[in-house]
Amino acid sequence: MMNIGDKVLISPDLTMNKNWEAGTIIQVEQNPFVGIVISAETENKDVFFGKADMFKPLKKENVCLQ
Repeated sequence: MMNIGDKVLISPDLTMNKNWEAGTIIQVEQNPFVGIVISAETENKDVFFGKADMFKPLKKENVCLQ
């Protein structure tokens, strides 16, 4: 289960970018038609929302430190 404030990767299917983009969950909603819907905000303040399977928890191994 993902919660507000969790760091996530946002699917390119939502962002229309080539790669998964990092963001922070700002809302988690139980939608009666599609299930859990997550809203996440990126560092540049873009907000993306979609079904929970469009987001992955951001783990330390997902972060590039180069």
